[in-house]
Amino acid sequence: MTALGLYVPGDTAVHRLPAGAKLAALLVAVTGLLLITDPWAALGAAAAAALLYPLCGLGARHLWRTLRPLLPFLALIAVFQTLVAGGDVAARVCGQLGAAVLLAGLVTSTTRVSAMFELFERLAGPLRVFGVRPDRVALVLAMTIRCVPLVATAWRAAREAYVARGLRRRPHRMVVPVIVNLVRSAEALGEAMSARGLD
Repeated sequence: MTALGLYVPGDTAVHRLPAGAKLAALLVAVTGLLLITDPWAALGAAAAAALLYPLCGLGARHLWRTLRPLLPFLALIAVFQTLVAGGDVAARVCGQLGAAVLLAGLVTSTTRVSAMFELFERLAGPLRVFGVRPDRVALVLAMTIRCVPLVATAWRAAREAYVARGLRRRPHRMVVPVIVNLVRSAEALGEAMSARGLD
């Protein structure tokens, strides 16, 4: 499983980097992306982010699974920006967004959720003075990261069932099955947490 938020085992230099260093690098990289004004530079940044995947032991399949959910949104953004601001702005925005998502996917695919959990717990440590439990903050953030790919998985399962029934039009009918699957997953997660004494 290699969607956003799911770790892919490996022994590359990026895998071995601490979670904090990777998140800090991601923050710097995304900030730099937002400062790009040239469309070709933005598209080049997206291409460079894609090239990092094989260097980190992640093949074309992992790259495609990270990028595929974003493609419909990129298409809509490209059309809208082209009509409103022109092709250069559309290329720049799509390049920036694509690069940011690919870099975020790279970080989460090469970082164990447990490492993310420990990092978030350390970062939330100073909040103890305000009565905040750092372990709860870390749990919420870790669960958020874990639940992002669940939405993509639920949508993919609903789409496969939709196509298997010979249905091709009205894709909005997949919304209800996706919501039902997500609710079931949330209930199962809640029951598991309750069984372990978490509330």
